Amino acid sequence: MSNEEKEYVKTTTNMRKPYVILIGSASGIGKSTIAAELAKTLNIKHLIESDFLRAVVRGIIGKEYAPALHSSSYDAYKSIRNKSRYESYDELIAAGFDDHASYVIPAVEKVIQRAITDYDDIVIEGVHLVPGLIDTEQFEDEANIYFFVLSSDEESHKERFVKRAVQIHRGGKQLDFFKENRIIHDHLLAQAKANDVHVINAESVDKTLEKILSVINKSCTTIKLTNSVDELEDVINIIITENNGCLEKITYNLKGFKEPLMRNINVSDSESAQKFIKNINEDESKKEYLEELYKLSEYRQTTICASSREKIDKIISQLNERGYVLNE
Repeated sequence: MSNEEKEYVKTTTNMRKPYVILIGSASGIGKSTIAAELAKTLNIKHLIESDFLRAVVRGIIGKEYAPALHSSSYDAYKSIRNKSRYESYDELIAAGFDDHASYVIPAVEKVIQRAITDYDDIVIEGVHLVPGLIDTEQFEDEANIYFFVLSSDEESHKERFVKRAVQIHRGGKQLDFFKENRIIHDHLLAQAKANDVHVINAESVDKTLEKILSVINKSCTTIKLTNSVDELEDVINIIITENNGCLEKITYNLKGFKEPLMRNINVSDSESAQKFIKNINEDESKKEYLEELYKLSEYRQTTICASSREKIDKIISQLNERGYVLNE
């Protein structure tokens, strides 16, 4: 089909914009497995690894011109000149990694543009997908862009890292640089936070996949919750831990106040949610403040999201069974 014919199809049919889904993370987090399962679930036939694009770019740009490109992501810092200008080892590792990734990013963007031109959905995964370096805004009018960075606690990361190193038969070389890969992990998370990119805690494949789908196939509703502070842990377990949902926004209609108090929280990670509960339970002043806030509001308008309408209905049903929902 010629470009003119494709353009005609786009303008004469009511077709959605193609999906462009980016999944980045440090090595050993599990992004390749998640990306493959996601492509299968969404029936997306185009799945690209940024490592393949790096290999192509290496064939075009010689080592003498781009030594960082011809290094690995975790030891590209060795090619940096004037290393003394960096205040810490972490900054040096991050700078070398960004330099390495910056050679691959233009190829990633060309692939995205080609997929959009051909009106194809695509999943791209790889360590080179660095928030802030890759310009996704240029594609927002033409595609549904979803960018995720996967995270993991250090112990789980190391376990997966060792397993992956053994599988690809580069155990010795890879394991010597776990510290550097962990620095890259933290750097990617910082960049994701700075650029409003979704961070997904990599748990089991099923749970991680459902969290990603809850963003892509986002289904949300707002309900009125009447639970106590002591019951908050149970509410969070139902929404996030048991059903992989997300607490997106809470609105407190406070007695005696003209304007409601609104808080955008966007909590979808069970680990973060449990840390919040632990802080509340261990800090008496925080718990008292929240209890006072609850007393001033008859209920809390709570926006919850999940991967499907069926999942939302299940969450509401479970909350109803516990008596946490105000039914008027």
